[in-house]
Amino acid sequence: MNLYSPLYETLHVSWVLQAAFLAIGILVLMSVLVRRQLASPDAGLLPDEGVTLRNMIEVVIEGLANLGKQTIGHEYRQFFPLVGSVFFFILISNLLGLIPGVGGASSDINTGLAWAIIVFCVYWYAGIKRKGWHYFDHFMGPKFEIAGMKIPAMAPLLFPIELILDAARIATLSIRLLANMFADHTVVAIWYGLVPFLVPAVFMGLGLVISFIQAFVFSLLSMIYIGLAIEDHH
Repeated sequence: MNLYSPLYETLHVSWVLQAAFLAIGILVLMSVLVRRQLASPDAGLLPDEGVTLRNMIEVVIEGLANLGKQTIGHEYRQFFPLVGSVFFFILISNLLGLIPGVGGASSDINTGLAWAIIVFCVYWYAGIKRKGWHYFDHFMGPKFEIAGMKIPAMAPLLFPIELILDAARIATLSIRLLANMFADHTVVAIWYGLVPFLVPAVFMGLGLVISFIQAFVFSLLSMIYIGLAIEDHH
């Protein structure tokens, strides 16, 4: 029995969808609370005193923005909404997975796969928009000068291989997230069942760190892939 069982048993709504909407709801609530703090004219001029929700979010956003500027370049702003959404959604989902009887959407392969496909489509779109069909030149291998023309002679061999390797990023992104979070949540659940006091707190503390790291890694790889797609030279 968990938080999602009643709705699943009555309306047959998958627990993954419920967990995803729960994470979205938490993010919307956090956004509303921060927006209210910034509603007054002078609220945005100085940071809050102490550790507050607004301060934590601002620190994370500023860090991601600086990393995006270094990784993607001056065009990072147009991709930052995606990167930020990926980070915060995965982070909240990871943290929900640490709560006994709740569970987070990141523990299911479909969640990571969906985000990975979105990232894949975005960086392909960005690359094609920037370079046109020349975006696919880096899939074709080196060009050799033949009869005065530079021809990618190894393209018939390399193009399908490079295409498969590029598409494999979808699998690596989703499986990495699933494997790490499933293992972490399983360990916490086992220790919580065996020793409900003190010991699980240690693993939950470790789980907090892992939750942040996995959200960060997914976002960082997303930025790297976008940056590689739009850079001038590969």
